[in-house]
Amino acid sequence: MPVQEPQSGVSFGRINTTTSPKHVGLIMDGNGRWAQLRGKPRTFGHQEGLKTVKRLVRFASNQGVQFLSLFAFSTENWKRAEEEVSFLMNLIVVYLKQEYDFYRENHIRVVHSGDINGLPAKVQREIRQVSADTAAYDGLTVNLAINYGGRGELIRAFGRAFQAAPGSANAAFAINEAGLRQHLDLPFLPDIDLLIRTSGERRLSNFMLWQSAYAELYFSDKLWPDWDESDFLGALTDYQQRNRRFGGP
Repeated sequence: MPVQEPQSGVSFGRINTTTSPKHVGLIMDGNGRWAQLRGKPRTFGHQEGLKTVKRLVRFASNQGVQFLSLFAFSTENWKRAEEEVSFLMNLIVVYLKQEYDFYRENHIRVVHSGDINGLPAKVQREIRQVSADTAAYDGLTVNLAINYGGRGELIRAFGRAFQAAPGSANAAFAINEAGLRQHLDLPFLPDIDLLIRTSGERRLSNFMLWQSAYAELYFSDKLWPDWDESDFLGALTDYQQRNRRFGGP
């Protein structure tokens, strides 16, 4: 079934969108623990986490965020129990299929980062389909990082750069920062301005290492399914109070 939004009737504030972070990264941690604390299977937490995703995608769009990268499934997550991994793959397919009205109504463009060829065929198919069907939308771009690892993306980028280099396959080639960026999974994606991680963990976990080089980091102790618009607003407000010097004085 499509993800249902809670009807709380609560009104949330709005930040000054002229100083909003252009690109926000979200490490949505704590779904399994949230469910276990309630005596539920971990899969129940992932379902609840999707409800949070849908609410906050709309909220981010209304706050002037232009790009939102969601760490949905890492290359390390294959180590989890087979039952949980299978559930997550099916959940991704169902969500992508059944939320087309949501994408259209909110002009959301959906793109993908990660090793798509390492995913089950049905997941690959749905990712490619939703990416094609939403390509012309001019609202918030939602980047789904599925089967994603930052080191893996850099390896892919160097491989593409090497293949594109003139001369023989064994020839030495020079590359600079701008050149390598063109071979990342999504070259048009700007650097992350604000990187948020929930559940009390304080590490990047191999998420968008290149794009996060100068990201402002924000950590929350709340588990992801408990996050709401007020939490997101707090992170955005905190970001606007920081002085981003990028190595300058």
